[in-house]
Amino acid sequence: MIDESQSAATGRGWTIRQVYVTATICLLAGVALGYLFRGSQKSIISAAAPMATPPAADAPQMPSLEQMKQMADKQAEPLLATLRGRANDRELLVRLGRVYESAHQFKEAAGYYEKSLSIKPGDVALRNEMASCLYYSGDVDGALKQLDQSLKQDPKNANSLFNLGMIRWQGKNDSQGAVTAWQQLLKLNPNLENNKKAQVQRLIADARQHASSPQQARNPLKE
Repeated sequence: MIDESQSAATGRGWTIRQVYVTATICLLAGVALGYLFRGSQKSIISAAAPMATPPAADAPQMPSLEQMKQMADKQAEPLLATLRGRANDRELLVRLGRVYESAHQFKEAAGYYEKSLSIKPGDVALRNEMASCLYYSGDVDGALKQLDQSLKQDPKNANSLFNLGMIRWQGKNDSQGAVTAWQQLLKLNPNLENNKKAQVQRLIADARQHASSPQQARNPLKE
């Protein structure tokens, strides 16, 4: 896990925790990929989530992606030193991936997750996380491929089906494909908690509405 007490060397006194919180706010402009169940650092952000309030004029300037990468590189240094003697340490590779994911260095994070999955291919939760990173790095097809693999290993996996719907809708503008994935999620998980079921049903309704709209060519999750 990230040591939240370690200060980042940006000249503004930002800590890794501050960077993570600030970076998370950036995702509120749209709908983040998420997880229906506990056990992941991510959580669902509603399609109706408002934009974050702009920071006050005297607030510290938000670090750039390059600054965030520098922070992640600094945080990763001791882990990389350990990895040199333990190249097949799966948990160490996952820790490195999460350092970079927290700093929104998604391509780097996906690379470490991929190495970990080469050691333990059956880790569906990590494969889902890798798919999210690939999506955020711009590799939509790669993300879908990973989710397809997750569902081959665990056809009922709610998180895989949830993110599959999100990426089909947000990344491919495929409203019907999203609805199909979410309907499958509800069908295969009849004991889903009511609030989570309602959330999926709401997304299905929204996707159907956009599919029937003359403006459906626009990306509905970035409006």
